[in-house]
Amino acid sequence: MHREPRIYVEYRRCRLCGRETLLSRILEVCPDCIRGRFHEARRYIFEAHKISREEFALPYPTPQDRDGVLCGLCPRDCRLLPGRVGYCGLVSCDDTGRLRRKTGSPEWGLLDWYYDPLPTNCVAGWFCPASTGRGYPRYAVRPGAEVGYYNLAVFYGSCNLDCLYCQNWQYRQYHLAAHIKRVHVNELVAAAKENVTCVCYFGGDPSTQIVHSILTSVKILEKAQRENRIIRICWETNGQVKPQFLRKMIDIALKSGGIIKIDIKAGTPQVYNALTDGDYSIVLRNIKEVASYFNYRREIPLLNISLLVVPGYIDEVEVENVCKLINEINTEIPVSFLAFHPDYLMRDLPPTSRRHMDTVIKIAREYGLKMYDVGNRWLLGEWY
Repeated sequence: MHREPRIYVEYRRCRLCGRETLLSRILEVCPDCIRGRFHEARRYIFEAHKISREEFALPYPTPQDRDGVLCGLCPRDCRLLPGRVGYCGLVSCDDTGRLRRKTGSPEWGLLDWYYDPLPTNCVAGWFCPASTGRGYPRYAVRPGAEVGYYNLAVFYGSCNLDCLYCQNWQYRQYHLAAHIKRVHVNELVAAAKENVTCVCYFGGDPSTQIVHSILTSVKILEKAQRENRIIRICWETNGQVKPQFLRKMIDIALKSGGIIKIDIKAGTPQVYNALTDGDYSIVLRNIKEVASYFNYRREIPLLNISLLVVPGYIDEVEVENVCKLINEINTEIPVSFLAFHPDYLMRDLPPTSRRHMDTVIKIAREYGLKMYDVGNRWLLGEWY
């Protein structure tokens, strides 16, 4: 029987409790101490994100100048004085005290796009219409996988979180002068040709350019209606979105047969903040909001929750809290547990262990989750 070779895994002592465990050099504080001794852990968390942000000339912490101009586009609510740049790197305040976006008007986005052949490795691919034909004939062009058709993949070059393990960290370069590439709404509308049956916004994250994605979606759906064809609109997001924009996303996704895929990232506010520099209460609020529309379209679940199983940090406590949350909201919400790939500032961690993922699935079953899947299975091994 074939067995994967063990890779060398370096265990480190937690800076606070001294326990030897699986940790990254960038954040040498264990999840127990992050949760139980957060005020002491904060200086290590601060230093980790400071290193991450400085490398790409992004501000840290969130600019909150008392007399600054409020951006208000995302939940960060940056307040900027002249000469200051917002957390996302796209918004700045000029000498006259007016906010400026590097893309100009909301019709322009900082992004890349490409055609992704269907079925693709979408986080919701195990139940979405493009891969399964679910919702045919209203939301899918055939009862099975839409082979021969394409997803219009829109990769936004900005984000309002700072994940230390970011799997798409290259977006951080997009705001720099040498990498700026503006794309107009109309370019994406034209790209939504007859063989395109779905559009997915991801990144980075669409949250910091949400107006661009909504404007694009409205025009694409108007085009699809004129041409009497199916185009589903999906968002793959960290869920750090303002309520007024989330409601528009819900409306568009519901009508088109699309899915809102929210990466919850952790199960407690402390570990969430340590790994992402974000506010856990916002993603929880938005998950509950999307879930409240779950029964409006039962043939295709509107919401997909994903959790990246990061070795050393997303432990049983974090997983249990996520599963408990879903149990309390709706056990029919599809959940994608994703195997971790070493990247960005946590390249010194191994991929997710098979035993670790087995424990995750056991917890999901114990909490009565009815729809769950393991993504990136090929990464699993006997690593730790």
